[in-house]
Amino acid sequence: MALVQTNPTMNEGPLFAEVDMGSDFNAPTVRATVVQASTIFYDTPATLDKAERLLAEAAGYGSQLVVFPEAFVGGYPRGSVFGVSIGNRTAKGREEFRRYHSAAIDVPGPEVDRLAAMAGKYKVHLVMGVIERDGYTLYCTVLFFDSQGRYLGKHRKLMPTALERVIWGFGDGSTIPVFETPIGKIGAAICWENRMPLLRTAMYAKGVEIYCAPTADSRDVWQASMTHIALEGGCFVLSANQFCRRKDYPPPPEYVFAGIEEDLTPDSVVCAGGSAIISPSGTVLAGPNYDGEALISADLDLGEIARAKFDFDVVGHYSRPEVLSLSVKDHPANPVTFASTSEKTEDKTKVVSSVRGQ
Repeated sequence: MALVQTNPTMNEGPLFAEVDMGSDFNAPTVRATVVQASTIFYDTPATLDKAERLLAEAAGYGSQLVVFPEAFVGGYPRGSVFGVSIGNRTAKGREEFRRYHSAAIDVPGPEVDRLAAMAGKYKVHLVMGVIERDGYTLYCTVLFFDSQGRYLGKHRKLMPTALERVIWGFGDGSTIPVFETPIGKIGAAICWENRMPLLRTAMYAKGVEIYCAPTADSRDVWQASMTHIALEGGCFVLSANQFCRRKDYPPPPEYVFAGIEEDLTPDSVVCAGGSAIISPSGTVLAGPNYDGEALISADLDLGEIARAKFDFDVVGHYSRPEVLSLSVKDHPANPVTFASTSEKTEDKTKVVSSVRGQ
């Protein structure tokens, strides 16, 4: 593995870790990159500018797929408590949420349009972690774009972890997509929802081949989960995490890391990265990287998927549907349904049916 310094002006420069897997004349090879870099907190326009610089850099190395970390656009509010205790909210915490809400993006919206344009400009498939604003509820979301600059869709985190549930809403079964693209079938699960076996099974059933895992977990044990998923699913796993220092967040008292602020200096590492790429056989192709901001890349031999599934196909020859089965409710879970909307939908269905019958 070769590490090549690419930009000495940004946190001593990101590293581009490149692994050459060789080639297989009978199966395509896809160059994939996971981005390990920090949000510019509370400054979404500047974060999008940074994303474009990183995307251009990855494209310059021939990357066809680029995966960004969880909540890269909008920010992962590490260390924040939003003034919450059981039965109480503080005025400062409410204002903190207002600022966080302002940094989030609408989907669709102008920021999504810009991300789509970036994907088209650099001719890459793009998987981007964002904080999505839907009215006054926020969601931890992943957006998907193809190399022609088209927005494909989104995945909303099904189950926020711990205090995340105070600030993020819950996704539903309507946003668990796996997209068929010219470079493979791509899907994503975010951070600890990767530990949910039924969610993973649903993705396997949809045929995911390149399994993206944007995260905020930099612990060593995270690597065990990534390797297990690659082996279990017979898929490539691309895990992208932010690398952040205290100075990447606003200074106190504007932003406080609860319980540890007094122990931090501006250069203290508050998220150590650990981004990695794993093959369907469980081989670590690139990473984990704990050295700083980096672009981490590997060439994915898609023929490796069939080789791995010869041994174990979790929803194929290794399933036992007469004993074990899974039912997924993949419709939107809307809190309010208007009869007039339902009637319009029914009328459209009748018209289509009638036209087809002619």
